[in-house]
Amino acid sequence: MVGGNVRAMARMRKLFTSESVTEGHPDKVADQISDAILDAILARDPDGRVAVETFVITGQVHIAGEVSTTCYVDIPRIVRQVLRDIGYTRAKYGFDADTCGISVSIDEQSPDIALGVDKSLEAKEGDVPAARGADTLGAGDQGMMFGFACRETKELMPLPIVLAHRLTRTLAAARKNRVIDYLRPDGKAQVTVEYDGYKPVRVDAVVVSAQHADGYPIDVIRENIIHHVIDTAIDGHIRDAQTRIFVNPTGRFVIGGPLGDAGLTGRKIIADTYGGMARHGGGAFSGKDPTKVDRSGAYAARYVAKNVVASGLADRCEIQIAYAIGVAKPVAVYVECFGTNRIEEERIAELIDAHFDLRPGAIIEKFQLLRPLYRQVATYGHFGRPDLDLPWEKLDMALALREAAGITIDEERFPQPICS
Repeated sequence: MVGGNVRAMARMRKLFTSESVTEGHPDKVADQISDAILDAILARDPDGRVAVETFVITGQVHIAGEVSTTCYVDIPRIVRQVLRDIGYTRAKYGFDADTCGISVSIDEQSPDIALGVDKSLEAKEGDVPAARGADTLGAGDQGMMFGFACRETKELMPLPIVLAHRLTRTLAAARKNRVIDYLRPDGKAQVTVEYDGYKPVRVDAVVVSAQHADGYPIDVIRENIIHHVIDTAIDGHIRDAQTRIFVNPTGRFVIGGPLGDAGLTGRKIIADTYGGMARHGGGAFSGKDPTKVDRSGAYAARYVAKNVVASGLADRCEIQIAYAIGVAKPVAVYVECFGTNRIEEERIAELIDAHFDLRPGAIIEKFQLLRPLYRQVATYGHFGRPDLDLPWEKLDMALALREAAGITIDEERFPQPICS
């Protein structure tokens, strides 16, 4: 009877919602600044250790954290350039790149942490050759990271977060290209998708909140956002006459950005990942160099889950990786396929162990993470980005997994994504 209830629940229609924010949202301003500083350091010192937090508020940017590096970077200059790129260039927007105050409070990384990161427990005990630096790197902290993939979209991402990011990217493009010339940098989007079991069937609701210049009637704003943003971003075949659309529901969004709300690095971790569809270990990404497994471990978990789904072993896959500080090899790897797996999950876990090296040094080496590639993912998600050539999004292990599992897939009958 319990099994029957589970199957009935899997077929039950339900609603799921995900959110995205534009690059002008205060929290995303902070993420971009932190990652721009990281990129600048890695460009000059690939071995630099960085953990930088940014706090923005009306007219002020505060930078704090720990950095160990042999190079010098002009942090205030980096901050001002990020703000200019976003579009905060005039005081009337509530924030001005050229006049805002900037404070910097940076210390070196704790030597206690460096003891475990620079030389893993395995290397100290002689389990790996000490001469091979990539193999001896220990995890920068304890913690667990999750990766997820599913067959809902061509990106192998959940449909709600894909559509939410598409809306905010389209909203930002409408501002930057002056398609809607009264828009300002701040904005949000939210998409609710109706599911039949694990299959997305329609968009139930769309919410867009766009910062705008004063003096524009709400009916004009709503008409322009629907036509130039929503209609452009969301295909008509997944919307219907019952789809609810909300644009600036309060009727006014003039005060925005850091003037309207404080922003802090790492407060949009759900928008950064899977829109809430998968679990999250709790660690943020931005401002952290890849020796921090909050970042590199989460990227590796996505890579594994995506290749498992692409191989046909499962239609949905969630991977958890757990680390201990100073230890290279994960203490645990967990696989959950939600009943969509074509072989036993235990066998999938064995294949993952055989085909993927999840030690931090190996992850860094495979993805070439000691280079400046992070600011570009500080907005619109770290995963499912066909616009970027991200190493953790590659499907280069899918065929090997399929062959090792000894399964064949009828490509014509294999589940296809609903949203192209």
